Amino acid sequence: MVVVVVVVVVVVVVVVVVVVVVEEVVVIIVVVVAVVVVVEVVVVVVVVVVVVVVVVVVVVVVVVVVVVVEVVVVVG
Repeated sequence: MVVVVVVVVVVVVVVVVVVVVVEEVVVIIVVVVAVVVVVEVVVVVVVVVVVVVVVVVVVVVVVVVVVVVEVVVVVG
């Protein structure tokens, strides 16, 4: 009888420990996935901002060049 009780207690303790460890591993995996997703979103936002800034700079330079060329042609 004592052996059965000891075995049951050991099994319950092992199951509880396994559940707690698995739960911690799942939490760690969820946190890692969340961090990866956030990093990917930040990278995408940074790339989009850089592309928009580059496009705006190129458009402004082209407009300035066209205006300067028109002024030179009209004045010259």
